[in-house]
Amino acid sequence: MKKLMRLPFELCFWIVALLLLGIADLHVHSTEQHFTLCPLANMGFSWCPGCGIGRSIGHLLQGDFKLSINEHWFGIPALLIIVNRIVILIKNNFKNRKVLNLKYKEERYV
Repeated sequence: MKKLMRLPFELCFWIVALLLLGIADLHVHSTEQHFTLCPLANMGFSWCPGCGIGRSIGHLLQGDFKLSINEHWFGIPALLIIVNRIVILIKNNFKNRKVLNLKYKEERYV
């Protein structure tokens, strides 16, 4: 449990978000009305520059490249940006752990 608490929240958030998008049933959501956090959609606008990016990433993770591009063209770059951020967070986490372990070892020997 202590090791889980040491993981950065942002790292856990992005990994869980991609896992949930990867297992989502996206074909049902395209035909039904669903809950959205989009402020423009909630105000009644039918077009939003960001709507569809989540579904686009989900289709990418499920291997449907054509549907992904149809949902939103920015899905591929967005997925690459998120994966890059996850890699950076993992590298920083390991780097910080090494520094903390070295400090702990130095304190024990003094």
